[in-house]
Amino acid sequence: MRLVTVSGPPSSGKTSVIINVCKSMQRQGIGVGVVKMDCLTTNDDKLYTKAGIPVKVGLSGNLCPDHFFISNIEGCFQWGQSQGLDILFNESAGLCNRCSPHIKEVMGVCVIDNLMGVNTPQKIGPMLKLADVVIITKYDIVSQAEKEVFAFRVRQANPRAHIVHVNGITGQGAEEAATLLQAADEVKTLSGKRLRFSMPAALCSYCLGEVKIGADFQMGNVRKMQFHK
Repeated sequence: MRLVTVSGPPSSGKTSVIINVCKSMQRQGIGVGVVKMDCLTTNDDKLYTKAGIPVKVGLSGNLCPDHFFISNIEGCFQWGQSQGLDILFNESAGLCNRCSPHIKEVMGVCVIDNLMGVNTPQKIGPMLKLADVVIITKYDIVSQAEKEVFAFRVRQANPRAHIVHVNGITGQGAEEAATLLQAADEVKTLSGKRLRFSMPAALCSYCLGEVKIGADFQMGNVRKMQFHK
């Protein structure tokens, strides 16, 4: 089975892109499925089900979505295998621009939209910089100049990635994206594989449920700003 990790900022169009790509693959007789990971709640599973795409949902709750992802991805992979899928898409919550949900030897996709501003690609970490494919959405509602500048900034952030423009509403560009993603390598097991980049540091007192403000209540991974008079 092939595995594709899909990350990106909130409301960038990840679900719409995946649905259009899956429809393209289904027309070719390719068995596809999705594991949707989110934080508190999601209705996207209804959209996948309506499109005839097998789906499972995982909610991280009060845990870091990145850590939730890596703790559960092996189980997700095994579910995809049990369904007899050809390709499994894992859609991560992607709430932190420092997120790093890509795995070595596994196809990694980042979805980013043109409305975020031309400087945004420089502010996004491993989920953009280490992706194999970058899909840009909402390009149809900006000027041609903005579209080209944005794509150029993406290229600066990740010179080796394939860049594809996909319209999540009309599906334009989904065929090209589907062709790229079908080239993902076969994965037999995730056991022993490695992340492309370390997860954000965790385990401070607030990770463990602390709600009080003040140095007396802070411990673990705490980083202080330096203010000079």
